[in-house]
Amino acid sequence: MTEGTFSTLEIDADPGVLYDTAADVASYPEWASGVKEVEVLETDADGRVDRARFVLEGFIKEIEYVLKYTHDRPNTLSWVAEESDDLKMLEGSYQFTARDDATEVVYSLTVEPNFTIPGFIKRQAEKQIVTTALRGLRKRVAESA
Repeated sequence: MTEGTFSTLEIDADPGVLYDTAADVASYPEWASGVKEVEVLETDADGRVDRARFVLEGFIKEIEYVLKYTHDRPNTLSWVAEESDDLKMLEGSYQFTARDDATEVVYSLTVEPNFTIPGFIKRQAEKQIVTTALRGLRKRVAESA
């Protein structure tokens, strides 16, 4: 059974602003830790990213994959990776829920690499990715305000 990781963070911003920041995947190398390169491969009729290629600085090795996105602005941005040499499976999402004067952001991530890695290291990697992604999103939005 595949397990994943999730984390929640309240950010002082509108869900739409957070969604737009997260959906601007081409800018990830500027603010998302570990993202070395992003190439938008396809966009949908509304100009939103449909598929993008990522290169990450991995814990063990550099990892390359292509993500397919699903958009539900301003509520959810989700993605699934196409199978690659590096990944059997990767699924994730940002969920944005308006609260009184902030937005609750839940980042979920499940990764199954295509190489052997001990379970505890995989879980630690997922936790670090989720935590740093949320902090990076909060910082990016604060800098853009």
